[in-house]
Amino acid sequence: MSEKTPRPYGTLLIFLFWVLLMAAVFFWMLPGKVNPPELQGVLRPEPRPLHAFELTDQHRQPFNLERLKNKWSFVFFGYTYCPDICPTTLSTLTGVVKQLQTDPQGLSNIQVVFVSVDPRRDTPEVLESYLKYFNPAFLGITGAQQAIDSLTRQFGAGYMLEPETPSGEYLVNHTSSIFLVDPHGQLLASFSPPHDPDTIVEQFRQIRALF
Repeated sequence: MSEKTPRPYGTLLIFLFWVLLMAAVFFWMLPGKVNPPELQGVLRPEPRPLHAFELTDQHRQPFNLERLKNKWSFVFFGYTYCPDICPTTLSTLTGVVKQLQTDPQGLSNIQVVFVSVDPRRDTPEVLESYLKYFNPAFLGITGAQQAIDSLTRQFGAGYMLEPETPSGEYLVNHTSSIFLVDPHGQLLASFSPPHDPDTIVEQFRQIRALF
């Protein structure tokens, strides 16, 4: 009577164990949500909750964290005396808003927030007059220098005042990115220059669909 060849159950079980282990490690290392390739470098790895702040809009109404909630906010840091970046970026945001107003959701939960990093010159009245050239619905934000500095740090929006000229004029070097805050008051994404309205609109629609 011939002996039966033993089946390699032990070897098979060991192999399956290692396959399952490697699969578990792989999925454990994956991020919670895989971003589409076209949003790489736009979406943050994780949303950053913003902390309380107190500033003032161009209508002298309080502007705080609560006013960033329940809306999608395009936030840009600049100043009204800016000769190039700010008017160009605000014109871009005007184009973005014009396209988004045709969406089924409209603009009911979208706002543009222009935060001045030059409160010494950018009073509420100056901001109101300036923003009328782009879109009077845009919010112009100013306040105490310390409060503005605190907010720029939360966004990672650096700026630096250049030395004054003999006539008292000065420029401000500042971040040219447009930041996106979600309806939960979290910093979710940033759009780096050069800015194109069509690209920003397309990326924003994808982000809104994801979140």
